[in-house]
Amino acid sequence: MSTLKVIILISALSGLLMIVGYLVGRGKGIVIALILSAVMNFGSYWFSDSIVLKMYDARPVTQEEAPLLYDAVEDLAIRAAIPMPKLYIIPSDAPNAFATGRNENHAAVAVTSGLLNLMNPDELQGVIAHELSHIKHKDILISTMAATIASAVVLLSRWSLFFSSDDGSVVSAIAVAVIAPVAATLVQMAISRSREYDADTGSAKITGKPEALAGALMKLSDTAKQAPMHANPATAHMFIVSPLSGGTIMGLFSTHPPVEERIERLLAMKGGWT
Repeated sequence: MSTLKVIILISALSGLLMIVGYLVGRGKGIVIALILSAVMNFGSYWFSDSIVLKMYDARPVTQEEAPLLYDAVEDLAIRAAIPMPKLYIIPSDAPNAFATGRNENHAAVAVTSGLLNLMNPDELQGVIAHELSHIKHKDILISTMAATIASAVVLLSRWSLFFSSDDGSVVSAIAVAVIAPVAATLVQMAISRSREYDADTGSAKITGKPEALAGALMKLSDTAKQAPMHANPATAHMFIVSPLSGGTIMGLFSTHPPVEERIERLLAMKGGWT
């Protein structure tokens, strides 16, 4: 996704936040929306990485503790031309991974113990390169901003129910409470899904082995269906595949594109990089 499209979508989310703020409290509502957005974005920019790592009991690891993982990340970071990120392991049998942080110099990659047990060396490199691509292209900051503004929209839309006084305003409040979160989710999905495709392509460029990530995604998808990870829905967009289980309806509102499409795209790249 181009930078212009990302700016337009982030602006759309911000505009939606202002509209909801106005509907909730007119002029004062807009001020509340601006303050809420500023506070949440400030907090997410500086503290989102530490918050989400603590949320999943992630522990930092050294080269001595996980030499294969450390060496793979170090090598791939050099190929991606970014600083070596901090490494964390999440004590979970469900295989998955995510990147977090505010920029290349303050980034972290976290993988579950289940991922390390499931992947072969090439597949592990494919997953790590995917996360490094997110870091390189500032996806982790963009997705955090999108999630933060979307959360503010949802929060304000819920408040609208408490500010309604007459029958007409109650109906309007209910409409805002229902429509605004859906609209915010759709915009967030547009940003997140495109970024996953871009990170898959970035992984293929870094490793030269798109089929390795394709194989990893197949394993991750199959395992997630059998034993989904216990994850906070607010952070689901951060993982390489959605850690949440869900049927067709949940799939329509997933922050990740269909794994089958991602695999198909990757296999079509085979032979394109050496």
